Amino acid sequence: MKIVILDGSAANPGDITWGELETIGELTVYDFTRPEELIERAIDAEICITNKTVFSREVIEQLPKLRYIGVLATGFNVIDLEACRERGITVTNVPEYSTFATAQMTVALLLELTNYAGLHSQSVKDGDWVRCEQFCYWKKPLTELWNKTAVIVGYGKIGKRVCKILDAMGMNVIAVPHHMPAEACDGDIRFMSLEEALPLADVISLHCPLTAETKGMISADAIERCKEGVIIVNAARGPMVDEAAVADALRSGRIAGYAADVVSVEPMLPDNPLKDAPNTVITPHTAWAPMETRVRLIEVAADNLKAYLAGSPVNVVN
Repeated sequence: MKIVILDGSAANPGDITWGELETIGELTVYDFTRPEELIERAIDAEICITNKTVFSREVIEQLPKLRYIGVLATGFNVIDLEACRERGITVTNVPEYSTFATAQMTVALLLELTNYAGLHSQSVKDGDWVRCEQFCYWKKPLTELWNKTAVIVGYGKIGKRVCKILDAMGMNVIAVPHHMPAEACDGDIRFMSLEEALPLADVISLHCPLTAETKGMISADAIERCKEGVIIVNAARGPMVDEAAVADALRSGRIAGYAADVVSVEPMLPDNPLKDAPNTVITPHTAWAPMETRVRLIEVAADNLKAYLAGSPVNVVN
């Protein structure tokens, strides 16, 4: 059985192994696959493993041996699921593997906008503290988060963990779940609709999947409904925000800061409006990338494939 991994260097640039995947069949790993290379590389494969390599209907129709696609991620929007259903191709993903790491990154992004640890560390290394007459200084205004209101959009595994962390930091936490529960709260966490919550937010953090409903949810109109000086964090998906509207609001001061681990098109395009916007922290989609997290990702991907081959597939998305 031939197994092909098409963009392996994202999950494994060489610092870990492919684990059980190496024992299941004849494994070929490509670091990166361009669209024009995909058919040639996957033509004889029964099993394809992908992270962001796109399997469109056109591609799927040209791969007669393909019967299983394993997505090395939670999101599976790169796969034409309907075309796979028609062909009887099973598609699986790896849910929840990065819950802890993504929550950790969310808080890191937020703290960088409020404490500017990186900015001040570089300032010290540049000699600013050596030249300072006072025992301390700060390059930008610092923000205390205690007693401020955080609105967490999405109340799945990651959203719940972020709520728990921010609640422990003394923030007033409001969750915006996809489906409103019958109860008004979960302990100290209050539930509201997005329309109700936006005007109350000092901090907004996005943790919902990208859907037709959530695409562009942080629009110019939504920003106008927020407090002046709101902070927005996006460790979910780039297209959930109108990046041009966010950049404009950053320049006007309507938004105090925007931190994101994702952008609308990745890698970032040279003309992305956030690239040169003020008061931003942008990281290159690394929330999922701690070594421990990537090892877990590969382990679950291997378990998914073994379950499929045993006739009891798990984490099937189609």
